[in-house]
Amino acid sequence: MIEILGKTPSINVRKVLWTCTELNLPFTREDWGSGFRSTQTPEFLALNPNALVPVIKDGDFVLWESNSIIRYLAGRYDGQPLYPVDPFARARVDQWMDWQATDLNRSWSYAFLGLVRQSAAHQDAQEIAQSIAQWTRNMHILEARLQDTDAFVAGASFSLADIPVGLSVNRWFGTPFEKPELPAVSAYVERLNERPGFMAYGNRSLT
Repeated sequence: MIEILGKTPSINVRKVLWTCTELNLPFTREDWGSGFRSTQTPEFLALNPNALVPVIKDGDFVLWESNSIIRYLAGRYDGQPLYPVDPFARARVDQWMDWQATDLNRSWSYAFLGLVRQSAAHQDAQEIAQSIAQWTRNMHILEARLQDTDAFVAGASFSLADIPVGLSVNRWFGTPFEKPELPAVSAYVERLNERPGFMAYGNRSLT
């Protein structure tokens, strides 16, 4: 039984929950993070010195960093369809996962915090506009990729990369600002909506 420490509003926690659903892995979850149990306690810091969620416990094995966690779960629990053994196919999955964690994730952070979370520290109009511009540029990159594959991010089949990217796409559509038409991205969301894991943990409230 996988133990997951982290609150469901966290996009990184939902990566792990969605992955467990894809792998049919039983799990338990405890609420940790802002608004719940503090991650600054000695108990939590002993598990993750960065004081961030998620953390998993798999027996005696403890792991943090959401992308590392979902790669581990797919590698340990027969997730080859999600995370291929072939080095070329795996590299493509890793490429898009890392792109989400760096370029895409960083671009939407300020706009999301300002417009959805209404964070007082993220209300600079110029910074919001810059974040939206960078986010839109990255979404055009995703649009072009999905036009090429006509399916999923890493290719014809759903993979581990679609979990972090799909969660970010959900935030794109849920953040209130004027957006360009991205038909391939819209079709991608329709395909994701056919997956129980996305319906449970990806396509949900942003708060």
